[in-house]
Amino acid sequence: MATLLLMPSLSPTMEVGVISSWKKKAGDKIEIGEVLAEIETDKAVMEWEMADEGFIRQLLVQTGQEIPVGTPIAVLADSADEDISALVAQAAAGGAPAPAVALAAAGGAPTQGAPKAAPVAAVTPAPAAAAVGATGGRPASAPAVTSAIAPAVTRNGERVKISPYGRKLAVEHRVDWRALAGSGPGGRIVAQDVHAAVASGGAGAAGGVIAKAGPVPAAAPAPGAAFEDLPLNLMRKAIARKMAESKQTVPHFQATRKVRMERMLDARAGLKQDFPDLKVTVNDLLIKACAAALRQHPVVNSQFLGDRVRRFHTVDIAVAVGTDDGLITPVLRNVDQKGLLQIAAEMRDLARKARERKLAPEEYTGGTFTISNLGMFGVTEFNAIINTPQACILAVSAVVKEPVVEEDKLAIGHTMNITLSSDHRVVDGVAAAKFLDTLTRILQNPAAMLL
Repeated sequence: MATLLLMPSLSPTMEVGVISSWKKKAGDKIEIGEVLAEIETDKAVMEWEMADEGFIRQLLVQTGQEIPVGTPIAVLADSADEDISALVAQAAAGGAPAPAVALAAAGGAPTQGAPKAAPVAAVTPAPAAAAVGATGGRPASAPAVTSAIAPAVTRNGERVKISPYGRKLAVEHRVDWRALAGSGPGGRIVAQDVHAAVASGGAGAAGGVIAKAGPVPAAAPAPGAAFEDLPLNLMRKAIARKMAESKQTVPHFQATRKVRMERMLDARAGLKQDFPDLKVTVNDLLIKACAAALRQHPVVNSQFLGDRVRRFHTVDIAVAVGTDDGLITPVLRNVDQKGLLQIAAEMRDLARKARERKLAPEEYTGGTFTISNLGMFGVTEFNAIINTPQACILAVSAVVKEPVVEEDKLAIGHTMNITLSSDHRVVDGVAAAKFLDTLTRILQNPAAMLL
């Protein structure tokens, strides 16, 4: 029996996905565990492994399109000659129920306890991925229940078929989608048709009209142009949403300490001299020091969950890593129980995966505390935005040479500023100051990490 394969949810925050590449084409046989596609999420590019076998009869979406979670993207059949016309027509129309397989787990496995087949009409995309109506749609907080392919208004008495994301784009850019010709399955209008209409400055494939269009997708800038507009990728959209929410809803406050770093630098130099092949950075030492301080101040190692505060017994530190697409925070687990060499090796591996966008969801979720280090770029002080629902984030600056006072005499010292941003609903000023005092003492006397 033929079934529809739906866009899977490959991360806890994924609302839409982009097919980066199909690994199979229509007509190919696929086995359990084989990769059907690479999918770009808001955090990584992940391989989508099949939890069933059969023949890929039809691919319903093209690469590069943003597709809401739960939308049909391919047809899987038991045989190479099974009739799938009715199934494709039902999916394109978004009307009558059709069999579907919703692969939701990171590895592509069906959700635990879910049946192999489920009706398309019951698919409920995440609220932000729901279809937006002509009046601007429902608020993001409102419940959204839509079919996988959203019906639209009529054209010459016939219903115009448009995908949920295509309709959302059309509303945002004020495009009359009734005048567009769809390039999707069954003539359905998809996101790229709307983008083409916007880029054309007026007429789409069938004379679509734009009424004072809003922001347009990126295009090659004209010679001498004063600017160019760059569309947000999924990661940048997720960052924008998360940071705006944190800054607007969390009562931040900051506390800063200046740390003398001579002993820490000497300790690192001694390690390099005695163990030339050892690859330990100041950041690795800082992670270890934070773990030791967090064990002494569990209030900082907490999350705010609305009606309660969750205080952790494990120390799982997220470390901000810069990529070409934005920041991501891979998580080192149980840092307080690991040696320096293990921390350094795991951090190198996670940073490499982050830059290649190959992190698995469990490698960037569930942190209890975050470190953001801009010292390698010469930044001398900054405030970081809290990575909610965590209660705190530490901003680490560069080690610099500057005048210091030692026993009433002026000297040259190596100093570093550390700034703790805290959620005042969880951590008050005294608690933040005590944590910074403990961390400062550890950094100024690295042997304290062994206690």
